[in-house]
Parts: sequence; C-alpha cells; structure tokens
Amino acid sequence: MSQKETHATQESRRHFLKTLGITGAAFSIVPRHVLGKGFIAPSDTLYLAGIGAGGKGYSDLAEPCKNEAVKVVSLCDVDDRRSKRARETFEGASYYKDFRKMLEKEKGIDAVTVSTPDHMHAMQALAAMQLGKHVYVQKPLTHDIAEAREMTEAAHKYEVVTQMGNQGASGPGVRKMQEWYNAGLIGDVEEVWCWTDRPVWPQGIPWKDGKTEIPKELDWDLWLGTAPKKNYIDNLVPFNWRGWWDYGTGALGDMACHIIEPAFRTLELGYPTGVEASVGSVYTGPFNRGYYPESCPPSSHIILDFPARSDKPAVKLHWMDGGIQPTRPEGLGANETMGDGGNGVIMKGSKGTMMCGTYGINPRLLPASLHEQTEAVPETIARVPEGHYVQWANACMAGYKKNECSSDFDIAGPLTESILMGNLALRSFDIRKKKGDRFEYPGRYIKLLWDGPNMKITNFDEANQFVKRDYRTGW
Repeated sequence: MSQKETHATQESRRHFLKTLGITGAAFSIVPRHVLGKGFIAPSDTLYLAGIGAGGKGYSDLAEPCKNEAVKVVSLCDVDDRRSKRARETFEGASYYKDFRKMLEKEKGIDAVTVSTPDHMHAMQALAAMQLGKHVYVQKPLTHDIAEAREMTEAAHKYEVVTQMGNQGASGPGVRKMQEWYNAGLIGDVEEVWCWTDRPVWPQGIPWKDGKTEIPKELDWDLWLGTAPKKNYIDNLVPFNWRGWWDYGTGALGDMACHIIEPAFRTLELGYPTGVEASVGSVYTGPFNRGYYPESCPPSSHIILDFPARSDKPAVKLHWMDGGIQPTRPEGLGANETMGDGGNGVIMKGSKGTMMCGTYGINPRLLPASLHEQTEAVPETIARVPEGHYVQWANACMAGYKKNECSSDFDIAGPLTESILMGNLALRSFDIRKKKGDRFEYPGRYIKLLWDGPNMKITNFDEANQFVKRDYRTGW
C-alpha cells in the first residue's frame, strides 16, 4: 500500500477503484507479478491529484509520474485554458474548478500537488492534509508566516508526507556545500549574500483602475479565493500576480526558497531575530517618487539577523533583488561569473569563501587553491539520484514514518518563515502615521525585532498585521 491504511480508508479506496472500472476483488488480491511486467497492481499505485494544472502545475504532476507507480486521477484548475494540456495528457482524470469539490468527491486520492498562486497554498494544502493526503506544495510554502507554522504543525498532526517545490534541496550542490563547511574548509561564516535578478514581472506600480471582461474560461471568484474581492484586470493572470501583496510575495518569495536554502541548510540558521530593509521606488516625476503599498517594491536590500547556534557565530544574511548585487568576493577573477550571473549565494568564512548559483548549482570555494582541498572531503550526505519529485512520491508510498524528503515541512516551514520576515520589513516600509498636516513613515527607519517562537514583532506592533492576513468572508 502507499501508506498504512485503516479499514475505513480501505473501503473508500475500493469505492474509488470501482469508479475507475477496477473491481474490489482486483484491488484486494491481484499482486504485481500476476499482472505481468510493466503492470502495477492497484494496491501498489499512488493516486495523485493536482490543484493547479497549468504551467508549473503541469510539471508538478508529470514529474512524480517518472515513478511508474504514480497515476494522476484528478485535476483541478480555475482556468480551462491553463488546464487544457493536463486534461489531454492525463486522459481519464476527473476535472474540477473548485478544489473543495474535488477533495470532497474523490475519496481515493492518496496525494495532492498544490501549484497555485501563493495566497491559496495554505488553504488548499491544509484541506488535503486534514483528509490524510500527502502534499507537494510549490514555493514559497505559504503567503504568510503564520500559515507556514500551521502547515509545519499539520504535517505531524495528520501524519502525511510533505515536500516543498524548491528542487535544489535535492540537488548534489547543497550537499557538497554542507560537507565542505562541516569539514571546516571556510571556517566560521558570519556574513552571507544572496541575490536575484527578479522581478521579471511588474512591481512598484499602481493598481489599474476600471473593469475588464472576465474570460469565459476563468472562474475569477475562485481564483481570488482568500484574497479581497476586486475587479478582474488584464495581465494579472496567469503570471503577474506575483508583484501584488494580495496574491504574491514578490521577488523574495518567488526566488529565496531556491537561493537562500543552501545557506539556511548549511549554516543551520533557524529563526532570525531581526530584519531591516531598504527599497527602490518608481520615479514618477521631478522630485517625486511613487510608493504603492498594494504592490511589492521594484528592488530591495533586506538584512536578516540570525543568532549564534551552538558553536556557530551569529550571521547577517543580505538579500538583494531587482538588479542589486553584492561586491565581488576576493579571489573571483574580473571576467569570472559571480554565482550564475543573475542569481547566487556567497558565504564569507574566516578561512575562505563559498559560492554557488540558483538551486545550489556549481558550488565552489575561493580562492582557487582552497577549492582544490574539496577533493579530499569524503561524501557523507546521501544524494538523491531519483530527484526531488520522485523522492516525494517514493516517500508517500513508503508512508509517513519513513518520510525522508529533502524539503519536508520541518525544513521548508522554518525556511519560509525566515524568508517572509523580509516581507514584514518591506510592507512595514509604507506604514504611515499622520503628524499634524503631514504623514510620517515610522516603518522605514527602524529595525524590526522578531520573537520567532511566538511569531511576533516586539518593537513595532503595526507590523504584526502582516504576520497573518484576514481571509475574505466565506473562505
């Protein structure tokens, strides 16, 4: 079985198999060897559903199927245009627009992928987890810090296998970096720089006024979900929602789960204790700059403070986006690429520097003479040759107690919380207070102090409104 099942679950599975034209007797007694080579017994199959079936949602369904025991049996998407390819590929899979109806009716689903805009991740994943379904959730794990904590706790409560969609966590690069760091090659690290060339969608702009006709294939109300009710506008769906706080988490939320993860894992960082930020803004005229609190800023520099851990010193982690990059490290040639060019990580140690690109690719030590020492470092951390998706599928079939996923929610939850701390600083930047006949911006000029265990800013209460948003009535 894909997991240890109760009698009630077995009964619902039999009912599900009947709807696929498979008898209950076949489910009960037909083993793989009787069916022959290339055939998989129903009892050995992982039945997979996808919430979000277009774009990244399509690949999130296709990749686990590299394990031949995985079968996609149900699809959900609010946009018939986006789901067309998946509906044609996974022939015979049921199709819904409302994930709630899918989860209610499709009792035999074992696992669910969630590949929707950020503001819907937590609600959809939690609904599946509460029914005992394993979940694979795209990065960032959640839109809000409080949602990430809830998801982490829910994985244990409902005993489900979990994985966040930051594929680099299963790559060899981050494992090499851990081994090099643990071998002491770069010494103590007190400062880290992470950067991205995102956003590649609009940010720092005003919301477009007016109302546009909703495409007939799109259920706009379901797309909005937990977000406030607003008129449909062009060029928001399916991509540019990332630059709006109601739906996305900006360049930081989109890329930091890929880029910060190698440093977070290698240095065992945990919860930050403080965060500060500076942002770029749109130039709107002579001596005038625009601040649009509904939209993420076009560029930012965020500094996260992580406390000392055991024998490891405190760390300052710099995040830069929108074209901002750190100073090139010593030992990197003038014509050599820093990171992978547009993105990267630099960890500066007391003995040397470690650098990599997105997903932890192409790790190296600086100077070159130091990198030569990596050849003597033994391989002590298991690799994941099957890849991030199949690792999750295999773990689902092995069951919760044997879960060995690279980015399960015990890892992905705290990572997401730490990353979203940066967005607390960005959103606090535009908190205004009326002083006489003018506004002041108290959030721009302070450092936010964070109580991680209690998820609370301790020195600027106004910022706590962003720890968890209010969902739209009915959601």
